[in-house]
Amino acid sequence: MGKFKYVIGMDFGTDSVRTIIVNASNGEEISSHVSYFKRWAEGRYCSPAKNQFRQHPLDHIESLEESIIGVLKKAPTGTKDNIIGIGVDTTGSTAGPVDKNGTVLALKEEFYDNPNAMFVMWKDHTPVEEAELINKVAKSWGGEDYTKYEGEVYSSEWFWSKILHILIEDSKVREAAFSWIEHADWIPAVLTGNTDPLKLKRSRCAAGHKAMWHASWGGLPPEEFLTRVSSLLSGLRDRLYTETYASDNAAGGISAEWAARLGLKEGIPVSVGAYDAHMGAVGAEISPGTFVKIIGTSCCDVAVSPKDEIGEKLVAGICGQVDGSVIPGMIGLEAGQSAYGDVYAWFRDLLSWPLENLLSSALNKKEIDKVVDLIIPGLTEEAYRINPGESSLIALDWLNGRRTPYADQKLKGAILGVTLGTDAPKLFRALVEATSFGAKAIVERFSQENIIINQVVAIGGIPKKSPLVMQILSDVLNMPVKVARSEQAVALGAAMFGAVVAGIYKSVEEAQKNMGSGFEATYYPDKENASIYNALYARYRKLGNMLEDELRK
Repeated sequence: MGKFKYVIGMDFGTDSVRTIIVNASNGEEISSHVSYFKRWAEGRYCSPAKNQFRQHPLDHIESLEESIIGVLKKAPTGTKDNIIGIGVDTTGSTAGPVDKNGTVLALKEEFYDNPNAMFVMWKDHTPVEEAELINKVAKSWGGEDYTKYEGEVYSSEWFWSKILHILIEDSKVREAAFSWIEHADWIPAVLTGNTDPLKLKRSRCAAGHKAMWHASWGGLPPEEFLTRVSSLLSGLRDRLYTETYASDNAAGGISAEWAARLGLKEGIPVSVGAYDAHMGAVGAEISPGTFVKIIGTSCCDVAVSPKDEIGEKLVAGICGQVDGSVIPGMIGLEAGQSAYGDVYAWFRDLLSWPLENLLSSALNKKEIDKVVDLIIPGLTEEAYRINPGESSLIALDWLNGRRTPYADQKLKGAILGVTLGTDAPKLFRALVEATSFGAKAIVERFSQENIIINQVVAIGGIPKKSPLVMQILSDVLNMPVKVARSEQAVALGAAMFGAVVAGIYKSVEEAQKNMGSGFEATYYPDKENASIYNALYARYRKLGNMLEDELRK
């Protein structure tokens, strides 16, 4: 084992952290381990009815330790002695309040069970009013529009919206919070022992896409703008950051404390963090012309463009364009859908309601769970037999709001054309088609700005598990869709950055070339189906335009 060098890739997702050990020379996965967030799994600190989703920082600390110890145990003897780098990605914008030492407030006894003192998850939409206020001020205050590199629409899913909502809602947190931190910044800070909010290295990816950071105006939006939004933001800018770093930089070396806890050598370089979608795109071998879709509970879309090609062009309606957020030296462009797999999960839960609520006394939980697990596979099998356009159904995929094009988290979903002949498989297929129509609207937005898209690559759980979803996506987009071979393409992208900060490769592109896993399948569009879906997509857009005002109420 001594002749090989290995890197760790850590992917902090919505419900778990997935950690892999990879051979830095060829990208071969040596071992993997998944650790689920225990409090999150119990539904603690969340209220879906209020769109409140919070995570306790202890979930992250415990799972960080458990996942790395677990992945090392599964690796061949001697592997851990040859670990030379660690890469980290997380969800985002997932932000939390910290004290002067960088301790997330929920780690303190007095705030332990206070959801407002925890990480506010990316999918938390409680700050809708705050996002609207930011957008209103940005367009009317008479100065620079600081949303212009964020797609010109600021979202409730993002950094400043979340901060302002908590500051308004909770005076105790407001008084105790010295600063705020993105989860993507906090994990590397914890591992390296540098949690000082004024000194730790902040992610270019997180800051540029979600916090309105841009070099042209000296970093974060100025105090004058922030206080125009709300006096509660007064002074916070000085307690945040000015400089940001791409993930080919090391946040530092792993501290003696964490090296001992994990059984690793002290000083192993840890990359500056980034969002899962962006590192996942790197793991999927993104390059100019490739559109990467990271499809899970939601969907994040990522593209890159050389600076000389995009120039000064601003792409409206997306989730930002940031220098170095994906591949250093290129402009990273992000878009996405606020719900993808969550749409299918919602329908499954809807159908399983009688089992969970009416038969719970007659059946044990294992029996109920077994039946629930059969719902999606069963619906998929039946949906395969339904031809495009066979039903009268058209659905809007905004069940968790709309992320792109033009973020609007007040929007709700809709289903049109239900009859007495409508059954569960037809509804399920309509929902799958709706998520694909949402994807087409995003691709269309990029194409309208002459951003070249030659191929689509899909990664995540759904592309691996559902040929139906992938084939419908290919038909709707009318272009081939590749599925990355790696089971953990996002963690693989993090591992690539780990290899770069370790000095194995001089650039991300070089790491991709040597560590990429390739593709396991390509779905090609059926010409007849593509024609039918083109007409159905026009109905989808018409329906959305007609109902937007009603669906915001």
